[in-house]
Amino acid sequence: MKYLIVLGDGMADEPLERLRGKTPLAAAHTPMLDALARKSEIGTVQTVPNGVPVGSDTANLSILGYPPERYYTGRAPLEALGLGVHMNKNDIVLRANLVTLRTEAAAFSQCVLLDHSANEISTDEAAILMDVIRGEFENSDISFHTGTGYRHLLCWHNGVLPVLAQPHDHLGEPIGAYLPQQPLLRELMYKSHVILDRHPVNQARQARGLHKANGLWFWGAGTPVQLPPFREQTGKRGVMVSATDLLHGIAAGIGLESVPVSGADGSLHTNFTGKAMAAVQALQEGADFAFVHLEAPDEMGHQGDAQRKMQAISSIDQQVIATVFRELDAAGEAFRLLVLPDHATPVRCRTHTRTPVPYLLYDSTRTEQHARQQYNEAQAQYGRYFPTGSALLAHFLQK
Repeated sequence: MKYLIVLGDGMADEPLERLRGKTPLAAAHTPMLDALARKSEIGTVQTVPNGVPVGSDTANLSILGYPPERYYTGRAPLEALGLGVHMNKNDIVLRANLVTLRTEAAAFSQCVLLDHSANEISTDEAAILMDVIRGEFENSDISFHTGTGYRHLLCWHNGVLPVLAQPHDHLGEPIGAYLPQQPLLRELMYKSHVILDRHPVNQARQARGLHKANGLWFWGAGTPVQLPPFREQTGKRGVMVSATDLLHGIAAGIGLESVPVSGADGSLHTNFTGKAMAAVQALQEGADFAFVHLEAPDEMGHQGDAQRKMQAISSIDQQVIATVFRELDAAGEAFRLLVLPDHATPVRCRTHTRTPVPYLLYDSTRTEQHARQQYNEAQAQYGRYFPTGSALLAHFLQK
């Protein structure tokens, strides 16, 4: 038996009046999911427990069988694993987003946080800006590490663990109330804004009608993390297919092999089919388990764009789920397929929520039929409920 999880990050949502009371998942064109729903188990799972932040870090740990209340030390340390950043036991690692600040205000604290991803800035452009930041600010106490797109890291050697706000929770708000208490971090945010706002990369972006990446935003701070190997936990040898440093970091921490895919960038235009085929190839070459992570629905939720979120879901359905089903079915593989979001990212609020999310579990060896069943948030409420991601994973991995 082969086991495959296809995770649409932030795919769950709320009913929208503009979609005639449907969610983006229910309204999207998803012929493959519609067909699978009639042959699958559908229900809900609580991926993020009370007491920990709601995010892709905690939710994906949970789904992979690592209760975040036990293992979570912060988001940035997980991403550091994915980037190969060496961490000493007394280091503090922080996520450093390249963000867009609206700068009409006279005081830096009155700037408005306009965009947490600077229009999903490309990695090539971001690398140029991060090189500038590194040249200006790195010393024996701090080091910067370039990630993917807008996602980067700051390692603060022998630092103080700060309390920080997630940028996607405060879009459209003045930043003053959310600036770090630590003078070093506040100074880095202010000085980097002054430098980045006038950088030629940002002047060119502005000329093209794009948001400037004119600020650093620190969040997700944590200490080095230790996770037991996935193979010891489950008996399965697995691979991770993702475009994000976070999922590569989780994979590194638990011993899943990260499979690179050309053109995979976590955006709406990522190489969906390539990611699907990478997972299929890994399973056919001996892996027992594959985890395919798709970032695009989450990004569209943060942007408050229901139509583009539906486009992302449709792409996952037709280019990822249909591809893996066709390839595994044609090869005569017995397989179980689990489709779910890690959390909801409603376009209404443009941030994550703690609500249970819908899952679909298909088993190629079973023949039951559910003629009227559909895969969406409303229908899933009538199915089985799992109180934790770990409980759903155990159910999924049973033969």
